[in-house]
Amino acid sequence: MKQLRQLCGTVLIMEAVVIGLAIPVAIVLEHLSHGVAGGVGGGLALCALVLSGMVGRPGMGWALWAGTVLQALIIAAGVVVPAMYVLGAIFAALWVTGIWLARRLQTPPVAPHRRAGPVPKTADTPAAAPRATTAIPLAPQRSAATHRPPSPLG
Repeated sequence: MKQLRQLCGTVLIMEAVVIGLAIPVAIVLEHLSHGVAGGVGGGLALCALVLSGMVGRPGMGWALWAGTVLQALIIAAGVVVPAMYVLGAIFAALWVTGIWLARRLQTPPVAPHRRAGPVPKTADTPAAAPRATTAIPLAPQRSAATHRPPSPLG
């Protein structure tokens, strides 16, 4: 769960920063009132910060769902500030990737098996005879210490 807390928590903190920076954009470019922009934007940023501290903690499985709903709300904020469509989609992709990576890192990899078990012998198939193996002698290797090129000095 540590990976989930780190990955998703970081996404939510960065998202809170971006939401906070979108508040002046909503006021200046979109001519939204200060109270509405600050209230809605500040509320979303505060939710992201609170969720960043709760996600991945034991007994806080609902925080993942709340973070997912928050991603949808931020994408929906694109109605007011069109840039939030793109930014919300980017953060939603980071959110899903963070959950996926954390789940992948949590589960240990399964060791591949060559076969499930011994091959059963039936009356129709004869038992395999033991294979004779012969050792092939290898040629002695010469190292650089034993084989030196002739010296030009003699």
